[in-house]
Amino acid sequence: MNYKPLPSYLSIGPSNIDGAGLIATEDIPAGIEIGITHIYDPNFEDDSIRTPLGGFINHSDNPNCEFVEDEDDMDNTKLKTLRRINAMEELTCKYTKKNPIKGYKNKDI
Repeated sequence: MNYKPLPSYLSIGPSNIDGAGLIATEDIPAGIEIGITHIYDPNFEDDSIRTPLGGFINHSDNPNCEFVEDEDDMDNTKLKTLRRINAMEELTCKYTKKNPIKGYKNKDI
């Protein structure tokens, strides 16, 4: 199996928010779990490894995605769409000052 850092319907591109961001290359329905953003690992800064999804998602006070706990592996955090995202639209989340990894939510990032 080949590793694919992003689903085929996402690309990393210029952001109107900050630097580079996640850009939809096709329409994405509401309620879709896109993939893992953070993996708990105490050997890394902030006790987690960010995947390309976690590393390139930009903040918005009006986000179109949210971080959710992975029900199958509580050490992972996933990205889920809050609404339909149109092709060429940037994916965004509302950042908090807390680590999204379960069990470490009280630790400042």
